[in-house]
Formats: sequence, structure tokens, C-alpha cells
Amino acid sequence: MINTGWQKASFSSATDTCMEVRTVDGIVEIRESDTAEVIVRTSPTKFAKFLQGIKADEFDHHADPNA
Repeated sequence: MINTGWQKASFSSATDTCMEVRTVDGIVEIRESDTAEVIVRTSPTKFAKFLQGIKADEFDHHADPNA
């Protein structure tokens, strides 16, 4: 299996708080850099579906505090 180090989005490069992702033994791990001890684990397929949802603006209503 390919294991990778933590990677953060280039969009977050100017800040110290960002989402980070890595692959460990075929599992995708996600964390926020400012709470690095909390790690969410998921399958590559589910992570790909999540990313597709983000790109399709499926979750934008969560960013609106009035929704």
C-alpha cells in the first residue's frame, strides 16, 4: 500500500489552520491542522464522492448561518 504524508490544499497555504489529508494503508484520513488529534477516516471511494459533492456545491447551504 502507498502511504502519504499530510497534504494541505494550496488554497490554505497562507494560513496555519487548514484541512489536511493523507492515505494510510488504503484508508483516507482527514484532519484540521489546529486540532490534529481528531482524525476522520474513510474509504477512497467515499472520499471521492464527498469531493464530487463539494465541487457540485452540494454542501453550500451549511455555510449560510441563516439557512
